[in-house]
Amino acid sequence: MQAQAQADGLCLRFPESIGMHRELTIDAAAVLLLRGTSHAMGVPFSWGYVDKPQEGQTLLLFIPGQSPFPNDGIRYQEPETKYTVSVTIQGTPREIEVHEVKFGFVPGMDAGAFRQRKRYRMTKGGHPQMILVHYSRGPVAQIVPALMNQPVRTYPLRVFNEPAVYVVGDKAGQKVYPPGAGPQTGGMGGMPMGMGFNPQQAMVARQNSDMALLERRREQEQRARAGSNARPARVEEEDSGDENDTISTRALSLTRYRRNHDIMAEVFTHAAYNLKNAPPPPSPYSIFNKAELEAQTVRILNESIVSRYMTSRFRKN
Repeated sequence: MQAQAQADGLCLRFPESIGMHRELTIDAAAVLLLRGTSHAMGVPFSWGYVDKPQEGQTLLLFIPGQSPFPNDGIRYQEPETKYTVSVTIQGTPREIEVHEVKFGFVPGMDAGAFRQRKRYRMTKGGHPQMILVHYSRGPVAQIVPALMNQPVRTYPLRVFNEPAVYVVGDKAGQKVYPPGAGPQTGGMGGMPMGMGFNPQQAMVARQNSDMALLERRREQEQRARAGSNARPARVEEEDSGDENDTISTRALSLTRYRRNHDIMAEVFTHAAYNLKNAPPPPSPYSIFNKAELEAQTVRILNESIVSRYMTSRFRKN
């Protein structure tokens, strides 16, 4: 079933619409590839087919390794040509590999071979497994009579209820099940083999997911600490059984190291730089009023003079 799925053209497609483009330049294709790769880090790709696409239709596919381009329901009367073009996007030089094929038709539906397909792959400066495909109308050629009604693929196409999957980024290999569904052991057992993923990638993806979960928890703790004057309760360092079952030792150790590093950095930063920008201390005499002190001094001196005068006059008498 897995081999049949690949033969039928089952592939991973970007689920969002890229729009209809009557024409597509090399520069525009490069921009779409870069944007698509960036969006793919947060959007899982869906399993599906490319079948008899319309003129102007543009698709973003993930085709790993040396896997052939999937069957798209079109028969082409000429071999596909390949060439490389150098482009500069945002000041960065890049190379795009272009595969072009003309004179395509859908058997039993088209009266002439006018369909044209170009697919773009960024071999330098991008992700080489992300493929941008553009279908357009080209010059019309007569269909070879022997191929007029010869089918390209078997219909109806098989239905595969496989969950969407992330293909690039830290979540690569993670499946996204619809609400209420979960991993199942029947059918194809998840992702078809030979489609570019292996158990090691799945393990790395799982570890990245656990790491991201711990990072989010750490950020929530920091935000809670910053928004409250009360010091949060100290998190216990002992391992729990559930934690060991779901989080790898390396990911847990790295997260604890980062958390402890942040705590120590906060302590030392406060100790080293807390008084650096503090205002100068007030003068020790600032609590006294100079005018009052001078008035008191004059009063005391006058009283001292009067006292001496009275004492001297008393002695004479």
